[in-house]
Amino acid sequence: MNPDFDVYDLGEERAALRESVRALCEKEIQPFAAEVDLNARFPQEARDALTSAGFHAIHIPEQYQGEGADSIVACMVIEEVARVDASASLIPAVNKLGSMPIILSGSEELKQKVLPTIASGESMISYALSEREAGSDTVSMRTRAQADGDDWILNGTKCWITNGGISDWYTVMAKTDPDKGSNGISAFVVHKDDPGFSVGPGEHKLGIKGSPTTEIYFENCRIPGDRIIGEPGTGLKTAFATLDHTRPTIGAQAVGIAQGALDAAVDYVRERKQFGKAIAEFQGVQFMLADMAMKIEAARHLVYVAAAKAERGEANIGLIASASKCFASDTAMEVTTDAVQLFGGAGYTTDFPVERMMRDAKITQIYEGTNQIQRMVMARKVLKG
Repeated sequence: MNPDFDVYDLGEERAALRESVRALCEKEIQPFAAEVDLNARFPQEARDALTSAGFHAIHIPEQYQGEGADSIVACMVIEEVARVDASASLIPAVNKLGSMPIILSGSEELKQKVLPTIASGESMISYALSEREAGSDTVSMRTRAQADGDDWILNGTKCWITNGGISDWYTVMAKTDPDKGSNGISAFVVHKDDPGFSVGPGEHKLGIKGSPTTEIYFENCRIPGDRIIGEPGTGLKTAFATLDHTRPTIGAQAVGIAQGALDAAVDYVRERKQFGKAIAEFQGVQFMLADMAMKIEAARHLVYVAAAKAERGEANIGLIASASKCFASDTAMEVTTDAVQLFGGAGYTTDFPVERMMRDAKITQIYEGTNQIQRMVMARKVLKG
């Protein structure tokens, strides 16, 4: 026996950080979660609390005034926030999604312009890739960007923009050379005050109601030429590289939702009595809890392995990134559904959080690539060897 054996040991520092995040979430975020969902309002209390503690965008490198936390820590933060409120977890998650293209491919000048504003909490950033007719089929996007002197002019519409209208910055993919297909798409950073930019009304959704989802519009939207991310034509490559880094964060969100549902279910079955004893004493209930805990733990480790590989910059991490998102989100949907079942009729009411968690879990199987797309990505990787 070697107590210092460090393989699969996340270390005391990360463990302490998890405890700190959990304490903050239970005190500052959880009390508002039900009301945020009921009224479909942005969880400003969560943003304030996360920003004050430095957890709102913990991944931003230190040279841009950020915390410089590694990918596993970023996943831990998202997981712990999602455990009490999935909507609030999209603050750190989408700050990472929107800023990763800049971190991976942006010029130093662009990094210095945008990243410190996110690190300080002054601004948030969103990610704009999808369109109504170009979701999984990204190459079919219609948004265009044309050079005009030293500027770029954008025209088009993007949809499903998480935290739309709250964010100040938007990372946008647009076609700069339609004849080149996937090699004719470029990435840009747009600010909410840029002329010709506007935000549409919010979507009415099944879950994550505290995080606004909108369309954004570009009508001859003029941005400075230095707001392009990387070279023209490299936008889709940057988008896919970004998703390799951020799909594990959706896995982390899913793990957090599932853990929150399991925790609530355990508390309930210990107290709920039928036939003269707590229902936790029935073997059928115990088997359900065991399966829920087993799958959550498996999902958590898959997410952390994917995050670690992304942190090391390993090549060909697409399979593990997709697997972490896919397995964790399927687990979240299954676990939250079982949690509602364990609550019985009470689980179907808003008196308890598990119905909200079940509704919130569903989107994790859809955004940042549906789980059908994740399986296609994984299959292609397997077949290529």
